[in-house]
Formats: sequence, structure tokens, C-alpha cells
Amino acid sequence: MLIRCISAEWLKLRHSRIWIILVTLPIISVLIGSANFYINQGVLAKEWYSLWSQVGLFYGEFFFPILISICCAYSWRLEHLNKNWNMIMTAPVSAASIFLSKMLVVGLLLIFVQILFFLLYLIGGKLVGLTSAPPSELFEWFIQGWIASLTISAMQLALSMRYRSFAVPIGIGLCATFLGLAMYVLDLGMLFPHSLLTTGMGVLSQSDFSSQSEYILFLITNLLYIIVISLVAIRWMRRKDVVA
Repeated sequence: MLIRCISAEWLKLRHSRIWIILVTLPIISVLIGSANFYINQGVLAKEWYSLWSQVGLFYGEFFFPILISICCAYSWRLEHLNKNWNMIMTAPVSAASIFLSKMLVVGLLLIFVQILFFLLYLIGGKLVGLTSAPPSELFEWFIQGWIASLTISAMQLALSMRYRSFAVPIGIGLCATFLGLAMYVLDLGMLFPHSLLTTGMGVLSQSDFSSQSEYILFLITNLLYIIVISLVAIRWMRRKDVVA
């Protein structure tokens, strides 16, 4: 049942224009960050880490969360058209399969985006003249950023499911990015999905977790968010089924 739902999601995305956004936003992030680094190399003296502080700031704080919001809103777009909700709720598939299939497909799209961004970061570093080895934390930032992106995806999928408007969940997601930044600055980065992304990708502080327990807390917090939000969203879908 879940496999059928995943196949249906891929069919919807295969010929869509969402791929343009998936490619364009990482490119813009790296171009802006690399240009800023190149212009200010006299001040930004830590080479790859300084470059990461520039490209990661635009990508991790703004473009990536917005991209996640767009992907999630797009994944529910067809369901909100006409009376497709009634068709879905009467189909022989469970609410859990519908929601989880969207989570899995969005998660795969975000892996593609992460790979593209990190490759562009390496290319950008070479183009601006960096000759030293890239940061050893690069793979950790990749994985931790992807984990945190799943947490944001769960939240955005729930919002996009709830609101018929395509723009409203994206607007809420944009506001959440600023809230996440504020919570990170206040040393509350482990308490909100968007600040978890900032922490995991080392966007503002190019350093690893201070201890193993902090890393475990990061993983547990993400997992709890994903589970709780998914359960609430699936329960809402089941209740909507009764109402329909």
C-alpha cells in the first residue's frame, strides 16, 4: 500500500516544474555566497570555513527552508484541487500511507538538493581559488542538515495538508525561519525545527557538537518532532475522513 502511494507521488512529480526550483535555489545560494566570499577574502581568512559561513548562511537559513516549504506545499497541491480530497479518503489506502509516502518522497528530493548544494560548494571553492582540503565536517553537515530537513518537512507537510492555499504554508515556513534564527541566537537551538537545521549544518558556527550527549539530543529532538507531527497529521486525516 505504501509502495503504491510512493509510486503515485513520483508520477505527480516526474513531469512537474518543481525540479527547476530544486536546482535553482542551491545554485543561487552558492553564487551569492561565493561572490561575497571572493569580494571579502581579506576579512574572511578561514578559507573553506569562511566560504561555508557565506554559502551556508544563504542556503541553510533562507533558501533551503523555503525550498522545503515549496516541496511540501506542491506535494498536496493536487489533493486540494476540485474535490480530490473525497477521492483520496475513499481510496483503499490508509491515511498513514498517504502522509508517510509524501514524507519519503520529499526526503528523497531533499537528498538530491543536499548533494547538489555540497557539490556546488566544492566547485565554488575551487573557482574562488581555494587550494587546501575541504572541511572534515562536510559529511556530518550533510547528514545532520538532511535529518533536520525531515523535521521541517513533517511540519510543512502538516501545514500544507491543513491549508488549501499554496502560499499560506510557505509564508508560515518563512516566518518560522526567522523564529528559528532568533531561538538559535538565544541558545535555544535544540527546541525548534528551523534552529535544528542551523545547528546541524553549522551555518552560523562552523563547529561540531560540544559533546556526544549534545549530538544525541539533536537526534532525539528531531526524531520526536517527526514522530509527534506525523501522528497528529495522520490523526487529523482520519478525522477528516469521518467528516467527509
